[in-house]
Amino acid sequence: MPRRHIRVKGAPEAPLRAALAALRTELHIPESFPPEVLAEAEGVARFPAVPGHDATDIPFFTVDPPTAEDLDQAMHLSRHDGGYRVRYAIADVAAFVVPGGALDSEAHHRVNTLYFPDERVPLHPAVLSEGAASLLPGQTCPAVLWTIDLDGDGRTVAADVRRALVRSRAKLDYAGVQKRIDEGTAEEPVALLREIGEARERLEVERGGISLNVPEQEIVEYDHTYELSYRAPLPADAWNAQISLLTGMAAADLMLAHGTGVLRTLPTAPDGAVARLRRTAHALRIEWPHHVSYAALIRSLNPHRPRHAAFLQECTTLLRGAGYTVFRDGDLPPVTTHAAVAAPYAHCTAPLRRLADRYASELCLAAAAGEAPPDWVLMALDTLPKQMAEGARRAGTVERECVDIVEAALLKDRVGEVFDGCVVEVEARRPTVGKVLLQQPAVIGRIEAGTPLPLGERLPVRLTEADPGTAKVRFTPA
Repeated sequence: MPRRHIRVKGAPEAPLRAALAALRTELHIPESFPPEVLAEAEGVARFPAVPGHDATDIPFFTVDPPTAEDLDQAMHLSRHDGGYRVRYAIADVAAFVVPGGALDSEAHHRVNTLYFPDERVPLHPAVLSEGAASLLPGQTCPAVLWTIDLDGDGRTVAADVRRALVRSRAKLDYAGVQKRIDEGTAEEPVALLREIGEARERLEVERGGISLNVPEQEIVEYDHTYELSYRAPLPADAWNAQISLLTGMAAADLMLAHGTGVLRTLPTAPDGAVARLRRTAHALRIEWPHHVSYAALIRSLNPHRPRHAAFLQECTTLLRGAGYTVFRDGDLPPVTTHAAVAAPYAHCTAPLRRLADRYASELCLAAAAGEAPPDWVLMALDTLPKQMAEGARRAGTVERECVDIVEAALLKDRVGEVFDGCVVEVEARRPTVGKVLLQQPAVIGRIEAGTPLPLGERLPVRLTEADPGTAKVRFTPA
């Protein structure tokens, strides 16, 4: 089954915490930072490199989950010359991390932040990632400031990036932003998120890009116990993502024009993969006329409907194969685009949580200034794609294992019960084995039957195994 997102609200109970701790031990996830890394972080947190440009007069705001403290991005949106001006501040990690130092070495070892249901294993120490380098409200800190001008249709007409001091004024969350915009009470810089986001979504449709609206599994604390539910992203999530995509596309264009960079690339899916999805759509009784493109079909689906949610999960298989592509001295690679974005694209907006973004920002800053990239950036480029690939594999393992452990822990006392399910996956070589999606609780588990499973059909299923220790949840037809 494709990777699933999962979030926890509340503190997990003891058996779940024990299982997650065992997983961290099994995967050799570091429990803490070495003393020399913490000491260096404490020092640079007090004395970062200070940029010469002061942009603290711009009333930036952030949009993140309510409990997030590692805030990578802050934005300010305004009308400009018949179109829009997007100012997007990205945490300037390089203002704190000395190349070749203990912090830098540890970041290359960790590669990215890992998210467990009960805790976060950060890329950088909290004194930076949740403190001095985070774009927290009321805090003046160094940032990589993008200024992107758009025309009335949302197309980029100019882009610039420089270092600057910034100060966010407000920490907003997705639900709050959605509520303000829907009620018409949002101030213009926030209200424009919808206007610009929808304009960028129309351009995404035009160029054939795809944004998958895949539901998240969410664990919610309720009356001293826990429940699993599904959460479909809000429109505000998608509008916010469009601002990040806009910046990543501007970064890619800038690096391509300058001849040296690191792109996030994804080859076009082979015909066989699309044909497989067509068969899955047919099995799930989702109409997919031959004249309708894959991107158009995706936009027509409702993630709140079980069949559609199951198909959206399957669609994430076309995103496999994404990686980082490095080029230098004008020698461009054969693939420069990301198939889902349908344009050149770069990861540059999450440097507190992802190693590659620090390097992409440095390359963009050099390109915008017409200068050669720093030597420490060039020296790291050739090994960066392999490091990021290893980090992505580790993060994928963490995510998959966490989902399995959480499901098993929350169902361990319900073995023998019958649930209403929908068969969302059937193995090609073993049609009696597959995956079943439950609506309540929100679980996707393995099912084994004595006869071929009916893909896309509702089916009463009995829980036969739920063991947090082995991270297994199994069902049979009831």
